[in-house]
Amino acid sequence: MKKIAVLGLGKVGTLAAELLHQSGFQVVGIDLRAVSKPLPFTVKQLDLNSADDLAAELAAQDAVLSCLPYHLNVQIAEIAHKAGIHYFDLTEDVPTTKRIIELAQTAKGLMAPQCGLAPGFVGIVGASLIGELDECRSCRMRVGALPQNPTGLMGYAFNWSPEGVVNEYINDCEVIEDGERKWVSAMEWLENIYIDGVRLEAFTTSGGLGTMCDTYLGKVANIDYKTMRYPGHAKLMNFFFHELLMRERRDEAGEILVHAKPPVNDDVVYVHVASEGTVDGRLQRREFVRAYRPMEVAGEQRTAIAWTTAGSVVAVIEMVRAGKLPGQGFLKQEDIVLADFLKTPTGAFYSA
Repeated sequence: MKKIAVLGLGKVGTLAAELLHQSGFQVVGIDLRAVSKPLPFTVKQLDLNSADDLAAELAAQDAVLSCLPYHLNVQIAEIAHKAGIHYFDLTEDVPTTKRIIELAQTAKGLMAPQCGLAPGFVGIVGASLIGELDECRSCRMRVGALPQNPTGLMGYAFNWSPEGVVNEYINDCEVIEDGERKWVSAMEWLENIYIDGVRLEAFTTSGGLGTMCDTYLGKVANIDYKTMRYPGHAKLMNFFFHELLMRERRDEAGEILVHAKPPVNDDVVYVHVASEGTVDGRLQRREFVRAYRPMEVAGEQRTAIAWTTAGSVVAVIEMVRAGKLPGQGFLKQEDIVLADFLKTPTGAFYSA
């Protein structure tokens, strides 16, 4: 794998492309719009809704990374499957991933969705903590991408895709509870969490577990994923989506929220993963708790959500190139060894 196309040159896509270029890949970045700054890799303008044009471009590549909104990924995955090349994305959308799993059954390349932060890195960490126990009774995974200096009652800024946020706030969430696989509503199961003395609330959101319920059903009695926000956020979002019925107007909901709470540069990504179980018959708890902040990556200061998301998928791609992961079929994030991930040039960012 040498040649890779990166689709979508927003903050995350551009950084992912720069990191791949820095790692020695031949990168072509593709976007509908012209980029506003010079980049160290080839850039092309292309209508990404045109299946024929995209197929012609991907025929010359070894792999494709989609950094586009989730609703575009099925078509891209189908084109990659037909071309016999590797496919990577950042999606949290469950139906999209189910379709990619179907494609992977006859794929010549690797089909690897959900390679971002959550799902993605958080699942790699969760699997690692589960593996430290002889028997695991629970694994709780929480991630929050937040402004460091929140304002207003919502305490939030839309540094991530509004389509993705709305999707995970509305769609049902898969969990394992008391050994049973269940679907529960989003923005429920509210709890308090403290990280570095900062009080946060956590609540269920869709897609963060990836395929972990498939992997651990019958092995771990309780698994769930929650998003972390500042206190009071869930109440306001439940009012917005359910009492005001904005769940029926998703596109408009995203526009309203981004207009009210635009992105900030000073953000923080909190990761809190905990597993409980036994080692040699004694009850133990294992934790991975981090607060990731903006830092300089590829010569520029990057937001925490940009480098944690882009860095995760680039580290996975580096592992595939190095033969540390399969080159064909479907890749589950929980099958990625955390220690190997952290040894990659890009995965090393997460060791701080």
